[in-house]
Amino acid sequence: MELDFGPAVRAFRDEVRDWLADHLVGEFAEHRGVGGPTDGAAWEVRLAWDRELSAGGWLGIGWPQEYGGRGLGLLEEIVFEYEYARVNAPYRATVNALDLLGPMLLKMGSETQKKRFLPPILAVEELWGQGFSEPGAGSDLASVRTRAERDGDEWVVSGQKVWTSFGIHADWIYVLTRTDPQSARHKGLSLLLVPTDQPGVEIRPIRNLAGQDEFAEIFLSDARTGADMVVGEVGQGWRTAMATLGIERGTTLLPQQLTFEREAEALIDLARERGALDDPMLRRRIVDAWISVRIMRTTNLRTIAELTAGRTPGAQATTAKLYASTRHQQLGQLATELAGPAGQIVGEDYDLDRRQRSFLLALAETIYGGSSEIQRNIIGEQVLGLPKEPRP
Repeated sequence: MELDFGPAVRAFRDEVRDWLADHLVGEFAEHRGVGGPTDGAAWEVRLAWDRELSAGGWLGIGWPQEYGGRGLGLLEEIVFEYEYARVNAPYRATVNALDLLGPMLLKMGSETQKKRFLPPILAVEELWGQGFSEPGAGSDLASVRTRAERDGDEWVVSGQKVWTSFGIHADWIYVLTRTDPQSARHKGLSLLLVPTDQPGVEIRPIRNLAGQDEFAEIFLSDARTGADMVVGEVGQGWRTAMATLGIERGTTLLPQQLTFEREAEALIDLARERGALDDPMLRRRIVDAWISVRIMRTTNLRTIAELTAGRTPGAQATTAKLYASTRHQQLGQLATELAGPAGQIVGEDYDLDRRQRSFLLALAETIYGGSSEIQRNIIGEQVLGLPKEPRP
């Protein structure tokens, strides 16, 4: 897949390509494509790679210079992400802070918060985790029960969070809490920044199907943070959280789609090796898989067009997420079938190959970032104008 973003950014594109060619070498090159949003593999290598990117000025290139960024535009950000994905560089370990928290602080944080937190993020000195989901509030974030009470110059936070990506490495977490005990649903929520290095925070890893522990559950027992650690306004945490999720869904699909396209090409190569293309039914499924990644490409280009035009992708980002997650699962299922019995044999200590790991981790893609059920509700209600789903 090759894209030309026009003459205005060709010099920048060439700069990105040259730097990646010079620095994506040695151990970093050996770990091309390693990691993902639910894949904690080769953590230390990826962290070292992030520091290499930081030293080269490639983290937060769209962030203002006063906070350590390069102050470039959205198109340059998109070009960098595309070129980064094109060479299959390691998945960034600091993605939670770079793609979610940082943009949220730039949009809704105080000047003090920006100066305090943004430079250490870009220097890879502090790592962040997201404290949104709870055991009884996953995709339905409005049901969160974690509470925070004001105690002088501090907030006291108690509750439980779960499915925090790379939570075991987090120095800080941004936590959606209920600061008004009399409130319900979307009202009375606030988003707090909470340090993890304190007695009131316990982080336990969650081992997934692929044998990794990149997810974590976090127990908050009278954990404390400063009164000035509220992002946005007190009681307006729902709006802040939705801004964060909008960032997540609107800007991360293009690199993901390139990964899916590589997997589709590998699927075709595997089918040729196994002679599966001679079977008309299998051939039809393989062609359908190839078409699906091309549809993802077209959808993502439309999203890029919306972003560069200054418009926030709404339902389009929702439909793109729903389509990509479901079709990627089907792609992994087909690849596993084509591999035959060999696809079910793991290495020593449950060592998985890339195809096996992708298949297992894809099972969570219809859950995180908003489950498929929630995505369909959004499409039905906001796009098709259907009645809202009744609540018990």
